Amino acid sequence: FIPELLGRVPDGSPCAEWWLGTHPVAPSVISGTNDPLSGYTGDMTMLVKVLSCATPLSLQTHPGTEQARRGFAKENAAGLALDDPRRNYRDDRAKPEMLIALTPFEALCGFDDVDSTVGQLKAYRWHEEAEVLDLYGIDGYMLWAFDQRSAPDLDACPAWLQHIGDLHPGDRGLRIAPLLNHVQLAPGEAISLPAGNLHAYLSGDGLEVMESSDNVIRAGFTPKHVDVNELQHIVDTSVLEQPKVHPVDGVYSGPGGAFDVRRIDLAGSTHISADCTSVIVRTAGTVDGIGPDEAIALAAGESIDLSGTATLWLCRQH
Repeated sequence: FIPELLGRVPDGSPCAEWWLGTHPVAPSVISGTNDPLSGYTGDMTMLVKVLSCATPLSLQTHPGTEQARRGFAKENAAGLALDDPRRNYRDDRAKPEMLIALTPFEALCGFDDVDSTVGQLKAYRWHEEAEVLDLYGIDGYMLWAFDQRSAPDLDACPAWLQHIGDLHPGDRGLRIAPLLNHVQLAPGEAISLPAGNLHAYLSGDGLEVMESSDNVIRAGFTPKHVDVNELQHIVDTSVLEQPKVHPVDGVYSGPGGAFDVRRIDLAGSTHISADCTSVIVRTAGTVDGIGPDEAIALAAGESIDLSGTATLWLCRQH
């Protein structure tokens, strides 16, 4: 998906994310130069990504502001280098996210209610799991599940969970995944991922917008560093009744009001004014004068005239 979006010929190698922003892990540069984007916009508080997952990504959550500050300081004091694979915190910022589907997208997002999940676990023939959840709730169940060393029986489980089990046999996160909302997004639908939201992207392509952070606390489905103890300090186990979010007057609002996104269906010409630092991303079609591997950054107070036939997304940091 991403090579074709960027006007390149796919060569079979993985291409998972296209970053647009000033985060030091993968900072953007101004087209035709080696000048960092930060010299034009300043240090952006928003990071925009086009994300593509052919296989399930890790079960994970992200910290709030105070959690990130404490965690970053603690790992610095422990002498962990910023690129140390054992790190959870690579900066001191929160990482609330929002994902808008560009193709059909499948994800796990936030916890479902206990009663319906208990019934679901019984349908999987997971009777011990159902009893533990019914007796001790989500927090107690997670403590119990992460302490198990035997692999659950997946024979009566849905295909998506069996697929994860095939990729990560015996993973302790397999017992956690059924507690989450299993969400199918059509193109244009979105999920909001505030700090503490436990989630996993399973398949599809999307536009992911977040605060500019690379802090990830992983719980499973990955060969990368998994920190169950830190997860249990960060995760929000409250029930998420409505995992999907919908645009209001054409605008998708990010969690906590840190950013928002507006879709622009360009057919001819349009004038865009920015009242705050903004990034405009093309995900289909063409825009005159803008290369397929380019995006547009606008500083507050700037405007631009665009023409072409394309799907654009105006991402604004607040």
